[in-house]
Amino acid sequence: MSTPVTATHLGTATVLLRIGDLTVLTDPALDPAPADYPGARPLHRTAGPALTAAELPPVDLVLLSHDQHSDNLDRAGREVLGRAARVLTTPEAAGRLGGRAEGLASWESRKVTAGATTVTVTATPARHGPEGTEHVTGPVTGFVLAYEGGTLYVSGDTVRHDALTEIGDRFRIDTAFLHLGDAHFPSTGDRAFSMSAAEGAALARTLGARTVIPLHYDSWDHLAEDPARITEAFAAPDLAGRLRWLRPGAPETLETT
Repeated sequence: MSTPVTATHLGTATVLLRIGDLTVLTDPALDPAPADYPGARPLHRTAGPALTAAELPPVDLVLLSHDQHSDNLDRAGREVLGRAARVLTTPEAAGRLGGRAEGLASWESRKVTAGATTVTVTATPARHGPEGTEHVTGPVTGFVLAYEGGTLYVSGDTVRHDALTEIGDRFRIDTAFLHLGDAHFPSTGDRAFSMSAAEGAALARTLGARTVIPLHYDSWDHLAEDPARITEAFAAPDLAGRLRWLRPGAPETLETT
């Protein structure tokens, strides 16, 4: 019997997943807007989340692609981490966060159980910018979640690069949550720090994902690509029917095998 799955997009890269009895939250960025975050590349949030941290149900597992950028983990998100039963992230982030945070290297897996549901979570490669910028952007991870009747992929903040090909070789992906937005900063010129719509479409082909759900495409100044470009990129005949937009704040059922 397939496990029932619902997904609620809260904004940016934050999704609330209910996989059977397991409640999962990705990259909790839950501060109200407008909000500013100073740094070498300052961030400005223009729209708040569909649900506040106080409105969330108890969270069994947080999947955190990285902790060093506020569009993936902000002040309210850190409070959610403190209440979550378990956190999986990069080894470096786990070292900084402590507590329930556990770091996974690429291709490491952990089983997570809640009630009658067990999900196997595998960390996947990700690179948050052009080759050679890793010392500036810091380490990032994606995740594959395998459960009875289906497999989900959450890309994390990444550009498209060769290491992502192995994900499709190792797993049959039913639904891929892709971090898009073509992130750019004035101080770094034409260097991109997340996938564009075209790169997301190319990755969807590589993965063979049946369904693609865009994330990380608006609500911040550095995510400047028009979301309409995503629809255009997935209008190609070989991708017809794969793109699915989630309505912010609305739980939606995902198809399972």
